Amino acid sequence: MLIYGLKNCDTCRKAIKALPDAQLLDVRQDGVPTDVLARAHARFGAALMNTRSTTWRGLDDAERASDPLELMATHPTLMKRPLIAVGEHLYLGWNDTTQAEVKAAQ
Repeated sequence: MLIYGLKNCDTCRKAIKALPDAQLLDVRQDGVPTDVLARAHARFGAALMNTRSTTWRGLDDAERASDPLELMATHPTLMKRPLIAVGEHLYLGWNDTTQAEVKAAQ
C-alpha cells in the first residue's frame, strides 16, 4: 500500500498512523508517477485538484487553464491528499468512507 502525500500534511499523518503498513511517498520529493497520476485523474476527475491550496492561489489564470495532469506534474502539491494506492485501486482523501474502503481492501 502506498500513500502519495506530504510528510507535513495533517491528513496524511492521520492516514499513515491508521495504516502502519503503508509507505509514504512524499509528492514534493518523489513526485507522483505519470501512470498513477493519469489513473487518479481518470477516476477522480476535477476532485483530484486541490483548488484551496496556496500553490493554486499563486497561479495565474493561464496556468490554471492548462492541462491538469501537466499542472500537477509541475506542482505536485496541487494534488489533493492523500492519494492511497492499494493494489490497482485508488482512494482519495481520508474521511470515514475512504477509511472504511481502504481497510476493506487490505
